[in-house]
Amino acid sequence: MSLDKTYKLVPGTTVFDSEQSAKGYHLNQFCMSLMTAENRASYLADERAYLNAWPLREEQRQALLDRDLNAAMREGGNIYFLAKWGATLGLSFQQMAGSMTGMTEQEYRDMMVRGGRSVEGNRIDHAVLEAAHAIGAPAVHAEVTGAVFTSHVPAIGAALDHGKTDEPYWRPVFEGYEYSRRWQRENVPDVVFLVYNDHASAFDQSVIPTFVLGTGASYPTADEGYGPRPVPGIESDPDLAAHIAHSLIRDDFDLTLVNEMTVDHGLTVPLSLMFGDVERWPCKVIPFHVNVVQYPVPSGARCFRLGQALRRAIESYDRPVKVQVWGTGGMSHQLQGPRAGLINREWDNAFLDRLVEDPAGLAETPHLEYVEEAGSEGIELVMWLIARGAMSDVDGSGEVEVKHRFYHVPASNTAVGHLILENHPRVDEPAVKE
Repeated sequence: MSLDKTYKLVPGTTVFDSEQSAKGYHLNQFCMSLMTAENRASYLADERAYLNAWPLREEQRQALLDRDLNAAMREGGNIYFLAKWGATLGLSFQQMAGSMTGMTEQEYRDMMVRGGRSVEGNRIDHAVLEAAHAIGAPAVHAEVTGAVFTSHVPAIGAALDHGKTDEPYWRPVFEGYEYSRRWQRENVPDVVFLVYNDHASAFDQSVIPTFVLGTGASYPTADEGYGPRPVPGIESDPDLAAHIAHSLIRDDFDLTLVNEMTVDHGLTVPLSLMFGDVERWPCKVIPFHVNVVQYPVPSGARCFRLGQALRRAIESYDRPVKVQVWGTGGMSHQLQGPRAGLINREWDNAFLDRLVEDPAGLAETPHLEYVEEAGSEGIELVMWLIARGAMSDVDGSGEVEVKHRFYHVPASNTAVGHLILENHPRVDEPAVKE
């Protein structure tokens, strides 16, 4: 069945969900700009000119010029953001609330003194609610078609960008992806859900989120100190991302939703390896960052469960979209301390074996083993378990097929691992929670 959004049926109420957020993003950001005295003065001096400097729809501008809060809410405004605008105009919260009910400030205040508005007569009509609950599964839905697992070594990006792919040092690495690029050309998805970790590019120590879902329309390439890589930024799918956010959070996964950020080599290097040198990536990309830099980091088991929830989310989306889930990072490597340069071929290849044959067992591997056996930065491999959890064989509703496997040491400081799995779910069995 589709996601439950029956909260939209509550009369006289606008719930600010991910759809509203996307619709009203620039409107709400405009409101936030009014948190400085200088901007408030500029706005009051010439409202239309100030509004025209923002990429607002005309309906949003007109709602503000008309002082029509109900219209602003319909256009994606949130009352807490709009309160900044109201305060700039000298309006009290009771004035703003009263204006949306057709009351004067005094009439609204008197109603509140009498005990406020009664819930009687302000509930959902039972017939409307029953009709909404009767809606069944969508006739079409999105599907997870495969998973790609790969290291995301920054030096690989540098070798690509500086034309070093045929040098003896680098040739074995890129030969390992020749099949992958052919396979990808024959299996271009509509969307790649790309799991990676930011490397102190978009997130510093002021904010350390565990799981970040990009819900914006596009994301530029980060400057990591050497200038941005000469690759395109990504175009995302905010509608699907909003759907996934709704589903995963309802499934009790706490996400940070980000509309603006840059994306670094953790995301761009895998795209370059799979798609080559292009002016524009051939599909949309939804970025999903996992904190594996500062402990505590999420367990492999939690990442694996998140992957399972992700497939349920994707397959409850009522559009025929083909999605690949990519897990990136690793393999064994350590970039700091006296153990810098650590590589563990045996452990890495056992990890690849178990990723295919026993992902549920692999998901129970403790953090200590990752750090001791695969190096301090080898903990990135927990992200591969998100992509693996999204495959249909995990819950017995399908099978996976190994299309390609590759391993090489070294790429700069890192062991390179790569795996492609095609997903073959049984027909008409979407992994949707009842």
